[in-house]
Amino acid sequence: MERGVQFVGQSGAFLDAVERASRAAALSRPVLVIGERGTGKELIADRLHQLSRRWAEPMVTLNCAALPETLIEAELFGHEQGAFTGATRARAGRFEEADKGTLFLDELATLSMGAQERLLRAIEYGEVTRIGSSRSIQVDVRIVAATNEDLPRLADEGLFRADLLDRLSFEVITLPPLRAREGDVPVLTEYFGRRMATELGWEAWPGFDERAWQGLNEYAWPGNVRELRNVVERAVYRWDDWTRPVAHVVYDPFDSPWKPEAAPHRVASPGEPGTSPRPASSALPMQTTHDHVSDLRIAVDAHERAIIEHHLGKNRYNQRQTAKSLGLTYDQLRHCMKKHGLMDKPAG
Repeated sequence: MERGVQFVGQSGAFLDAVERASRAAALSRPVLVIGERGTGKELIADRLHQLSRRWAEPMVTLNCAALPETLIEAELFGHEQGAFTGATRARAGRFEEADKGTLFLDELATLSMGAQERLLRAIEYGEVTRIGSSRSIQVDVRIVAATNEDLPRLADEGLFRADLLDRLSFEVITLPPLRAREGDVPVLTEYFGRRMATELGWEAWPGFDERAWQGLNEYAWPGNVRELRNVVERAVYRWDDWTRPVAHVVYDPFDSPWKPEAAPHRVASPGEPGTSPRPASSALPMQTTHDHVSDLRIAVDAHERAIIEHHLGKNRYNQRQTAKSLGLTYDQLRHCMKKHGLMDKPAG
């Protein structure tokens, strides 16, 4: 179960994107990969390279957002010794390193206009010139670029070169977000869960319990597959009993009762110029819609059970610590657990 190279999913939207990448791989034309963070743009770029005739040649990756504007051109095209302060020796750029292979430009939209102009010339004429040199170098490079930005909109606003966009968009592969991949959350959850269980040396894979499954399926996954992988692997790694289904899932790893608080702002005295009285309702929780509730008692019981289950899992089923975190006595918590049938949960 090797990491990082698998395409896992069964939804039509996902399989269509993979099939389009497979068809485009045979051609040495530029490809743009568009998608939200965590949708697998790097995997598509790797597939385009591995299924091409260039598979035995290098695939060089450059994250355009990871370098300051002053260095991005030197990284792309190389430089001669003494070309600028700190250039103590000549260095080949990514285009030269990727000669005969594939150059993957991640976060393409962050390129400066100057770098975009030089990139356009390199694509059009197949030659690059190191900074500080007057001699051009011929290169044979297939460009694959990725971004999560709307490049046509940026081009209309003058923030991205329209002619460069035309050169790069021979094929555009737009990856669907996880929320649009119907049926893929359970498949990915099983895959990542089993992989982590294997890594931990578990003797069997118990799966997730019903409530955890429901939460995983209903979550919006703004970070897409990368976030799902982290959430599932973290839940499995934190679960101590491989004989019982995983029952506690933490979606926000920064959630903690000891999380540092922001520095408090000074509260102006009443009547001080430029201030207004603090609303009396500021400490009240935000209200949500309850139109779906048709039986108040059942809804309240379900909410209470969910709160208790969450805090039990958060406190590793230590009942005394759970009671303390909820502001209950130990006996009160035990009464609630008995009421909701939670007494058979593992002890802390």
